[in-house]
Order: sequence, then structure tokens, then C-alpha cells
Amino acid sequence: SLWGYTTKKDISGWGSFLIMGVIGLVVASIVNIFLGSPALVFAISAIGVLIFAGLTAYDTQNIKNTYLAHAQHGDQEWLQKSGIMGALSLYLNFINMFMMLLQLFGNRE
Repeated sequence: SLWGYTTKKDISGWGSFLIMGVIGLVVASIVNIFLGSPALVFAISAIGVLIFAGLTAYDTQNIKNTYLAHAQHGDQEWLQKSGIMGALSLYLNFINMFMMLLQLFGNRE
């Protein structure tokens, strides 16, 4: 999140690729329900951590850019709504990343 906030590089193009990655994770998880492969669980968890780290950086930069664009125009109502939606998207990214880390490093006993 800190990298996404401080970087000068525009990472707005990452959004569609990362969302496709999340869809791929969901499909792979559904396939793994029927296969039951521990190697696939490990791969899903490792790739999921990377995808949600990228989504966190993307969302942080998106929140910052949205705030700067609307703060110049003085649109306070939009800033409040976008702040809530930004917090929700970061919260979901953190929860999903935490779940992937638990799958990756957690004890399955």
C-alpha cells in the first residue's frame, strides 16, 4: 500500500490484469475442490498473495488519484463516498491477502 501511494509510476493499467488474476484464482479454487491437490492449494495461495498485494497497491494509488482530482474541484460529497468505497476495497484486499497467507503458512492439523 505504501509503495502504491509513493510511487511515481502509473499502475492504473494493472487493474484489469489483477482482476483477471482474481477470477483465475476463483476458477482454480473451484477446480481444486474436485481435485483436492495440495500442490494446487500451495500455488493458489502463493499467487493469491502476489495478486492481492498488487491490488492493494493499485487501489491505494487509485484512491490517491481520485482524492486529488476531486479535492481540486471542492466536491466534498463525492470525497466522502469515495473514501468509504476506497476503505472497503482496501479492507477486502487485506482480508483476502490474510486468508491466502493463512493457507500458505498455516498448520492444517
